[in-house]
Amino acid sequence: MMPGEEPLILTVDMGTTSCKAGLVTPTGRIVACVQESDTTPVYFLPEGGAEQDPDEWWATITRTVRRLLEESGVRRDDIKALGFTAPWSGTVPVDREGRPLGRAIIWMDTRGAKYVRKLTGGPISVEGYGLDKALIWIYFTGGIPTHSGKDSIAHILFIKYERPEIYRATYKFLEPKDYLNLRLTGKFAADFTSIILHWVTDNRDINDIHYEKRLLRMTGIEREKLPDLYPTTHVLGPLTPQAAEALDLPEGLPVIISTPDLQAAILGSYAVQDYQPHIYLGTSSWLSCHVPYKKTDLKNNMASLPSAVPGRYFVANEQETSGVCLTFLRDRLFYAEDILNTGPAPENAYRLLDELAALAPPGSNGVIFTPWLYGERTPVEDETLRGAFFNLSLNTTRSEMVRAVLEGVAFNTRWLMGAVEQFIRRPLGAINIIGGGAVSELWCQIFADVLNRPLRQVEYPAMAGLRGIGVLAGLSLGLSTLEEYAREAIITRTFEPNPDNRRIYDELFQVFLDLYRRNRSLYRRLNRRFG
Repeated sequence: MMPGEEPLILTVDMGTTSCKAGLVTPTGRIVACVQESDTTPVYFLPEGGAEQDPDEWWATITRTVRRLLEESGVRRDDIKALGFTAPWSGTVPVDREGRPLGRAIIWMDTRGAKYVRKLTGGPISVEGYGLDKALIWIYFTGGIPTHSGKDSIAHILFIKYERPEIYRATYKFLEPKDYLNLRLTGKFAADFTSIILHWVTDNRDINDIHYEKRLLRMTGIEREKLPDLYPTTHVLGPLTPQAAEALDLPEGLPVIISTPDLQAAILGSYAVQDYQPHIYLGTSSWLSCHVPYKKTDLKNNMASLPSAVPGRYFVANEQETSGVCLTFLRDRLFYAEDILNTGPAPENAYRLLDELAALAPPGSNGVIFTPWLYGERTPVEDETLRGAFFNLSLNTTRSEMVRAVLEGVAFNTRWLMGAVEQFIRRPLGAINIIGGGAVSELWCQIFADVLNRPLRQVEYPAMAGLRGIGVLAGLSLGLSTLEEYAREAIITRTFEPNPDNRRIYDELFQVFLDLYRRNRSLYRRLNRRFG
């Protein structure tokens, strides 16, 4: 490292379908990065099960980090710390030696839904929640376990009641990010942000989040089975010799406790001021901003929860399937490996889909896609919703169907935007956009047109999680400040709404909402029978 250059943080973003590794400065400049896609399979099981193998995570990470070090040519001495992130709302049961007691239950898993409904129900209910219980949860946490069964508490309850032998043998239940930290440092720990979806902490003082005995009793989860808690800017410990050898790094490097992928990406969006919005467009997606208060919206399944930015809250919401809708097109329709032998997909498949969508006019000639391929969380919570193409004809083209998918995801975000604006009591301004989907200029323009808001494409949008972890490491080690980071924001392009498209998207959005209202009972009927 030359005199005057910033130190480097080695960051890893272990996603559901890809793994990214990068070298990032404490002020968020990405110096080098690599990505491996389709790395670890998701094992889908009956009745809503979704699992991954933690050992496959680690093997992917070590391979990706070694590739980064080789391709970047960085000197190991220039690396001053490590920070890892991984998908939020997952559960890895481990024994006292830190060994997984089976596959991890990930954020898509819904098998614990019935236990959450029983846990949160009551004779007098609001939006399906017992009023007395809802008041207690909201008072302490700002939210309440979702009925989707996708929160960490639902996973633990599923294990407790349906895999009791694993529950008894579990020393600690860890979020995926916290399991990776265990592999790096040998320490069982969680930070203030990763523990939130267990719904057993007192979040009233954002600087002193701790387990609440009353909530532990309500859930029936023993405190001893949960990790100790630390602030998100905590330096967890030194890199162990075993992990250093696996990663080809010097042992003893500081490892920050870090934060889950959602909060890392929020920090990496450059939208760090109160009410400054951003969209994440990845496998799933969200529309969020920081707020200075704790608040809950049961109707739209949103709450303000502790952020990775010290002392701040963010508006928590999520659309379950966004970029993965394109993956569905790629793997199930365009390049399926079946008797027609149309697969495997080429490496540039997403670019080809993007180019195909560009051939269709705005509005896709009236074809509408509903992007609910795995249920939905916000602005409605309904695990029985499913995707559909509406208004197909014999003249419908593939380009119209692909563009309809891009527009459908944007329509769902517009629906969510109304709930977010109601939550913060003000209209949103220009919106930063990050995530792998934000690489597509066509999709960015569609979002700008559908939302009628300027969209600001952040530099390296697919690497926002890496940037966020690098910045968090800088804050944790005292190497930078949030103000320095905000001044470094790099916006590669701003997409202004095209007024010529306003009328057609306003009309189609209303049809999109009608499709939900008119068909939700049919989805419930079909998917409670067929799953």
